[in-house]
Amino acid sequence: MAASTAGGREVALHRLAHARAGDKGDRLNLALFAYDPHHYATLVEQVTEERVLALFAHRGASRVRRYLMPGLAGMNLVIDDVLQGGVNGALNLDGHGKTLSFLLLGMSMVVEDVLR
Repeated sequence: MAASTAGGREVALHRLAHARAGDKGDRLNLALFAYDPHHYATLVEQVTEERVLALFAHRGASRVRRYLMPGLAGMNLVIDDVLQGGVNGALNLDGHGKTLSFLLLGMSMVVEDVLR
């Protein structure tokens, strides 16, 4: 259930978009695409480099670069130092970044329009 806020309704990002993840060494690449191109402006406004860096800070992320893809209603997020050493260097169970797109998709978004 979405919570109401002064500027609209709060929903999880996965209600607006889907993501794919890839990794190389200690760098994670997250491609995020709006289901509906009308929500692209909301993604650009709210999925900022600063918010993504804060979301992944507990994993040691040091930098986020965002590359917009307006023709695809998407963006590419490149996150440095987030994989705790990468596949060959991390002691965690999953050194790959494949599952980390779900962390991003849990981010709270505020939308003004009604979602179906």
